[in-house]
Amino acid sequence: MKYQVGYQDSRNFVEFLLEHRERVSEIYFPWGDLATGRGILPPGSRKNLASDLKNFSSSGIPLCLLLNGNCYGRRALARSFFQKLGDTVDLLREEYKLAAVTTASPLIARFLKRNFPGLALRASVNMEIGTPEGAEYVEEYFDSFYLKREYNYDRAALLRMRDFCRNRGKKLFLLANSGCLNFCSARTFHDNLVAHQHEVAEMDNAFEFKGECTSFLKKGDHLRDLLSRMNFIRPEDVELYEDLCDGFKLATRTNFNPLAVATAYFSGHWEGNLLDLTEPAHSALLTPRILSSRRFPHDYAEKRLSCGKDCFSCTFCRDIQEKALVSLDERSIKILE
Repeated sequence: MKYQVGYQDSRNFVEFLLEHRERVSEIYFPWGDLATGRGILPPGSRKNLASDLKNFSSSGIPLCLLLNGNCYGRRALARSFFQKLGDTVDLLREEYKLAAVTTASPLIARFLKRNFPGLALRASVNMEIGTPEGAEYVEEYFDSFYLKREYNYDRAALLRMRDFCRNRGKKLFLLANSGCLNFCSARTFHDNLVAHQHEVAEMDNAFEFKGECTSFLKKGDHLRDLLSRMNFIRPEDVELYEDLCDGFKLATRTNFNPLAVATAYFSGHWEGNLLDLTEPAHSALLTPRILSSRRFPHDYAEKRLSCGKDCFSCTFCRDIQEKALVSLDERSIKILE
């Protein structure tokens, strides 16, 4: 399995990707001050990005531009905005052989489809497309779709989307290591906030918003059902999906250790805390315990793919989470029985 990997300005990470280029189907990246789902690169990293893109391209790794901000504010329909997008794509195609664009805007996709034939257009996971109906509305503009995160463990939904895409000549991709909680009611608000984070930072703000997930998980006994509320796919279980999708995306742009993420998924196993691989990560909430893959049953993903999705009455994931928790101290690892 090859992976779409998000750029992060880390020398060890970049060198690892170049060394293992055969496992990388594409590098996705932000550009300039264009809003994305994880903000924009600081000025100091943009020079490194330009140099790294040259190296990736020269090594035969395709490049994908992120235009997946959830909101572009008053500029969303502006002529000047689309002129800038066109100029940017022209530059990136000429300088770096840009191969694809991922966007959450159907208008950006429409504009690029009309003006840049041959450029692959991907519907961002931020569009939350999980059904053939959702894909059909915008299939004219997109060549591939990222599945809504919540359906990573829904075999019936996966098969419907897979068959729709194959019948229409499209591709289906999954985000492997999202740390978002399922069906988060604050996700759209949070995505909009991220798209405008640099404008927000200029204000005298009354609140700091880092998402509702952390505060929710800290309340009552919600943390015991963390696994059932998440949709990340373990490196050990990726092979189960080879006939259900066309590839995986790894969220590595803001992960505190992107090298660990790539290493885990490229090798197909991980010895550390599974939650360290997700973006965002909730690993601090379990400290001093970690969630160990070694303690998962071999058929965990297979059973979850085909379960009845009645999480309020089922304790399958809760029981696995309890057994997979490992307590760390300064001297040894103690398995909680």
